Amino acid sequence: MPKQPLSRFAVALIELALAVGGFAIGTGEFAIMGLLPDVATTFDVTTPQAGYVISAYALGVVVGAPLIAVLAAKMARRHLLLVLMAVFALGNILSAVAPDFLSFTLLRFVTGLPHGAYFGVASLVAASMVPVHKRAQAVGRMMLGLTVATLIGTPVATWFGQVLDWRVAFMLVGGIGALTVLLIWIYLPRDKVADGASPMRELTAFKRPQVLLTLAIAAVGFGGMFSIFSYIASTATKVALMPESMVAVIMALFGVGMIIGNIGGAWLADKSLMGTICGSLVFNVVVLTLFSLTATSPFMLCLCVLLVGCGFAAGPALQTRLMDVAADAQTLAAASNHSAFNIANALGAWLGGLVIAWGYGFAATGYVGAILSVFGLMVFALSYRLELAAKRA
Repeated sequence: MPKQPLSRFAVALIELALAVGGFAIGTGEFAIMGLLPDVATTFDVTTPQAGYVISAYALGVVVGAPLIAVLAAKMARRHLLLVLMAVFALGNILSAVAPDFLSFTLLRFVTGLPHGAYFGVASLVAASMVPVHKRAQAVGRMMLGLTVATLIGTPVATWFGQVLDWRVAFMLVGGIGALTVLLIWIYLPRDKVADGASPMRELTAFKRPQVLLTLAIAAVGFGGMFSIFSYIASTATKVALMPESMVAVIMALFGVGMIIGNIGGAWLADKSLMGTICGSLVFNVVVLTLFSLTATSPFMLCLCVLLVGCGFAAGPALQTRLMDVAADAQTLAAASNHSAFNIANALGAWLGGLVIAWGYGFAATGYVGAILSVFGLMVFALSYRLELAAKRA
């Protein structure tokens, strides 16, 4: 970033530009879930087969985040953000005109590649513009675009896709991505590559135990959110016996919870970083257990879904923690955080599906999430103990 300090207004414009990118990514990632039947009809495949495109995108996120962070180690952050969002925008636009299911699936994989790297680099940029004691709040404001997407972007894109054509939804997301490129080009000042930056230096992040442990906390401890979220429609209609029309309301409550968690968690993280991570895990254990115990009650189901969304409070805290423990390999560590959350997504959905298949019912997904959070607490305890030992040494 430039040596001259930026005005508060300039910082706000940059944060807005970065948040618009997060809004585009969040909308593109989740809108497909409501459009799978339409995609299946277009390409003459079954809905479960159409679900492969979700897995392809997630795989792109997991692979792309560390790969891009290493290969682009010598790129200035502004230039890298422009390239990443341009690839994302183009990938969505090409997805909208894909001629067959194979090309569509491959394009979703390619479109997922910039996801983690974008959020990682954007987090570093946001944190670099504010005082150290306000870093998490800056990261939270950048990530606000992602959380708002779950409340507004995804429902709107899904509605357009269902009323007009699913291809329109991807065109819309591509357009927002293109807008982000323009905003970053206008508002984010040019910067220089850090001295000594190299792929090998970035790879040293994975040699640091605290980096690996922090990523493990995200990958294991927060799988519960996705265990519930993946099957929430069936839980609402088959366990709480709510009408299908309420599923949209429940999804909106989850989005509201994520926004509350993101804002509150970022503020708390600047007060106590480790306390916020630990507190979020304990909070998840309680809420996820309560979800399973009270899932037959429509009111309690709605309340628990809102609270589960609040568990996203750990997002800015974990991102900031990685900045602290990665030393001079911050890009790889920060980008890998989103790979870890996508692993949590896959792990939570898989384990939740297993429990349902074994006959324990949809409500049992909460217990799965609570157990994962307990494992996350165990990893956190190990990380904290090693940190204390290092300080005493």
